[in-house]
Amino acid sequence: MTRRAQILLALGGLIAMASGMGLGRFLYTPVLPMMAEGAGLTPSSAGLLASANFAGYLAGALAAGLPGLTPRAWTWLVAALAVSAVTTGAMGLTGDFWAWMALRFVGGWASAFILVFTTTVVAARLRAAGGALAYSHFAGVGAGIAVSALIAAPIIAADGAWRQVWLTGGALGAAALIAVLVLVPPAAPPAPLAASGTGPPRRGLWRLVLAYGCLGFGYVITATFIVAMLREGPGGRGSETLVWLIVGLTGVPSVWAWERIAARIGMIAAYQAAMLIEAAGVALGALSTGPMALGVTAVALGATFIGLTALGLREAARRAGGDGRAITAIMTASFGLGQMIGPALAGWMRDATGSFAGPSLIAAAALVAGAILVWPLAKPARH
Repeated sequence: MTRRAQILLALGGLIAMASGMGLGRFLYTPVLPMMAEGAGLTPSSAGLLASANFAGYLAGALAAGLPGLTPRAWTWLVAALAVSAVTTGAMGLTGDFWAWMALRFVGGWASAFILVFTTTVVAARLRAAGGALAYSHFAGVGAGIAVSALIAAPIIAADGAWRQVWLTGGALGAAALIAVLVLVPPAAPPAPLAASGTGPPRRGLWRLVLAYGCLGFGYVITATFIVAMLREGPGGRGSETLVWLIVGLTGVPSVWAWERIAARIGMIAAYQAAMLIEAAGVALGALSTGPMALGVTAVALGATFIGLTALGLREAARRAGGDGRAITAIMTASFGLGQMIGPALAGWMRDATGSFAGPSLIAAAALVAGAILVWPLAKPARH
């Protein structure tokens, strides 16, 4: 594969992740306060709606791990992108809560398929071509988050224009589907993402899977409600778009940065460091909801959670060997379970206590627990 072909393929993977993950999943964060004002969505209902999306993500991750799907990975990827675009846009066409629940569940299913099959199709081909760009598609999550902040910005979307934001997101998802069809052509079934070299034994893999679940729970409360926290705090609407944009922009280079850090200090040590930095940022958001504090939280969140997603999947594939799609699906399911629990708990606690501080501190503790869980996996490298 030529260098130009590698770059175009990596760009296609980035666009797929920007659409299915950055918009399909995270457009909900900046539009949530608009829906609270314009459609009467309460914090507990908002948490349930987010959890429905993550329940679909969990179900999709489990389905994506079923045997026999790899030969049609490209077809599944394209279909999931189409479903993600439709379900995103359709959120603006109804005001019925249960219809929203169904749409977010199906959209979450599509997001999981997009993550698993983009990694299967794009990363497998790029690894076969040399591997330099193999995980660059994860930068699309940050790019999509940045776009979601822009289309929900006050200069584009007026107060209460939540329908407009969803419809714009769906239209961008359709455009992304066309771009992926051009940039990621169908090809022979991708080779498994096998381990490179001689890796540690599989017996420690369960620690990585559990830590990945802690990451899913630990990041998602802040990622779902940070804009709502700002609107409830002293900053108001003026700073919320900027803070969410910071999350996206810091997320774009995070995979590249953490890959470089991992090359210097080791994959597990880098994973632990990123978890602890994110935990500190989430805890700060629990202690203060001012624009400056949540701006720091946004930097800590954006600079770590996407990089952690890529590091975790890469290390799991290295340790497991064999079919990379299978371990990607298992890790994604663990991540999805943590995500599913987090928003529902946070919404309920917000209604009960009037604050997101409690669930944010629990999330920070989960991130610390994840860092501790993987500690024994770093010992062989140290010795």
